[in-house]
Amino acid sequence: MAAVNEQQVAGLELERVLPKVTTVYERDDMFYSSIKKRDVEVISNRLMRVPLELQPGGNFGYYNPSGGDLGRGSGPVWDKATLNSVWVREAFEYTKLSQWSTDNDRKAVVNAVRKMTADALLELRRQLDSQLMQPGTGVIGVVDAITANTGYDSVTLANTFGARLMRPQQIVQVFDTTLATLRGSATITQWDVENGTIELTPNVAGLTATDVIVTDGISDPTSLPALYGVPYHHSNASTGVWLGLNRATNPEIRSNAVDGNNNALSLPLPRLAINKIGNRVGIKNNFKPRAWMHPCQKQAYEEIGQLVSIIHKAPKEQSLDMYFDKMQMAGAPVVDDFNWNKTRIDFINEDVWGRGESLPIGFYKVDGRSIFEIRGASGGVATSDIFYMTVGFQTFVTNPAATAYIHSLAVPDGY
Repeated sequence: MAAVNEQQVAGLELERVLPKVTTVYERDDMFYSSIKKRDVEVISNRLMRVPLELQPGGNFGYYNPSGGDLGRGSGPVWDKATLNSVWVREAFEYTKLSQWSTDNDRKAVVNAVRKMTADALLELRRQLDSQLMQPGTGVIGVVDAITANTGYDSVTLANTFGARLMRPQQIVQVFDTTLATLRGSATITQWDVENGTIELTPNVAGLTATDVIVTDGISDPTSLPALYGVPYHHSNASTGVWLGLNRATNPEIRSNAVDGNNNALSLPLPRLAINKIGNRVGIKNNFKPRAWMHPCQKQAYEEIGQLVSIIHKAPKEQSLDMYFDKMQMAGAPVVDDFNWNKTRIDFINEDVWGRGESLPIGFYKVDGRSIFEIRGASGGVATSDIFYMTVGFQTFVTNPAATAYIHSLAVPDGY
C-alpha cells in the first residue's frame, strides 16, 4: 500500500499567521507637529486679525536752533493680516462583513475597524503635513510625463516632491498649469514613491505634461484657498496678496530669499539667508530659526563637510563613522523632513508661526454619533459604515521678515 502523501494530509495542517501587523508605509507629520505644539488662537468664522506694525514713523533730520523751522512729523504705520479657517476632512469607510470577519481574536490577528479608527488621526495628521508643503492652492504635484492606458493613466511627477504629498486611494483633481481649467477628477490606484509615479483611474481627458495635481474639494484654486503652507508664507514675491495685504505695496511682508540658480548647495548661501533675516529684524532681535530641508540637501551639506574632515585615530580600537548626525547651518539647527521640497531650504522661526483654529481635530459628530450608515440605492440601509476626521484652522506668520529660504537648489543624484 502506498504511503500517505502530503496532499492527503493538507487539510490537517495548521496555518501560521504572525500575530503582529506590520505597517509598510510612513506617517511623517514633523512640520505639522511643530506648529501644532504652539498655542492655538481660537477663532470664529469671522476674519481673524493679526496686527502688524509695518513702519516706525518719525521725521528725522537736522535743524537750525537759531530760529529755524523744525518741520512736521509722522507716526508709525500699523495694519493687519487677516485669515479664516479652512475646513479639512478625511473619510473612512468599511463594510459590515469586514467588521464581523475581524471582530474577535479567534477570527483575525487584528480588529480591522478598531485599527482603522485608531489610525485615522495619524493619517489625517500626515495629510495635513503634506498640505503645509503647498502654497495655498492645494497643488500637491506637477505632471512630468503621461502614459495613457486602458482605463487609467500612468503619471510621472516632477521630482520636486514626486508622489510624496499624495496617498493611495486618494481622490484628486487635475488642473492645467494656470489653475484655470479643470481637466477632471480621478482616484490614485497605484502610488510609487520611490519612482515618483502614480496611476490615475479613470483616464483624465486632456491630461498633459505641466498639468498639476490638486487636492480634492477645491473647486477654484485661485480663489478658494487651501491651507497656507511654507511656500505661501516664505515668499519674497512682489505681486499678489498675503493674508489680505498687497505684496506690491508692502515690502515689509515679504520673506527673505536666496536663489540657488539650480546649482548644488554651497556654504555662502545659508549664511546669506541668515544675514538677510538680521538685516530686516536687527541684530538685537532674538530670532532662532531652524533649517528645514529634505534629507537630499542634508546630504549635500554633509558632503561639503566630508571634504574638509580629518580623522584623528587614537591608539585604541575605535569605530568608524564618516557621517554627521548633528548639524548646524550658519548657526541654525538642521531638521530633515522627507516631505520637504527637494530644491529648498527654509529657515523656520517657530516663534512667528501660529494657527487660528475654529474646530479642533477629531471625529465629526452629530448628536453624539461619530459613525454613520451608508444608504443603499433603494433608500434602505446599506451594510457599510462611514466616519470622518475633521479640523478647521489656518496658519499665519506674525513677521515674514524673520523668515528666509534658499530656493532652486540642484537635487543630488539618486533622489
